[in-house]
Amino acid sequence: MTETEYTRLADDTLNKLEQAIEHADADFDYEFSEGGILQIEFADDSVIVVNKQAAAQEIWVAAKSGGYHFRWDGQVWRDTRSNEELFASLSRFASAQSGSQVSLI
Repeated sequence: MTETEYTRLADDTLNKLEQAIEHADADFDYEFSEGGILQIEFADDSVIVVNKQAAAQEIWVAAKSGGYHFRWDGQVWRDTRSNEELFASLSRFASAQSGSQVSLI
């Protein structure tokens, strides 16, 4: 994939994630920073950080449960270890950190 294709896909994904967060019925805040960094902050002061890694052409996630790398498979972003889809993973991480069911799908 070219750098331009990666940037478009990653930016579109982060925009979709921001929309999903805005519509989620959950108790957390978020901040979208320059450079493609999204921070989701929870009531217990824990954070999930989602950011673009252009050199690796991946989206990286840092959550309380660990660090994760997601690579585009031609259809969706998948975790390089578990093969779980990005939004499903983020829903699971947000649910664990908020203490209630969160759907970002």
